[in-house]
Amino acid sequence: MLYKDFYSELGKLLYAVADIDGVITQAEKKALHDIVKKELVPAEKHKDEFGTDAAYYAEIEFEILDEEIGDAETAFNSFIDFVEEHHTAFNGNMKRVCLHVAKEIANAYHKTNKKEKVLINRLKEKIERINVNLEVA
Repeated sequence: MLYKDFYSELGKLLYAVADIDGVITQAEKKALHDIVKKELVPAEKHKDEFGTDAAYYAEIEFEILDEEIGDAETAFNSFIDFVEEHHTAFNGNMKRVCLHVAKEIANAYHKTNKKEKVLINRLKEKIERINVNLEVA
């Protein structure tokens, strides 16, 4: 699995959480920037061919979708498809990171709303199912 691709897909997940209610606020954009800068970049050691930390691809993908007025459900499904396709590389730490950052984005603006809770619960369910499938295999 390419880490650049993982972070691009993580950016899609974060976009989906931020946009599921139809509005992306400045608080959510700031939270994204803070998460990438303070949490993802320090924990990531992989860089692309230009020396850019792979974690920045989460922010890049989010911004692209925001500019293109992407669809939250499509972005969410893309992330889930990626995780399912690369399930053997998706470890417990990655699972925790995905859930944590999704919750952080959801809490950025007046706490987590109903639509965000539903999406995060779907995420948690899908990720847990992938880990269970790995243990059974």
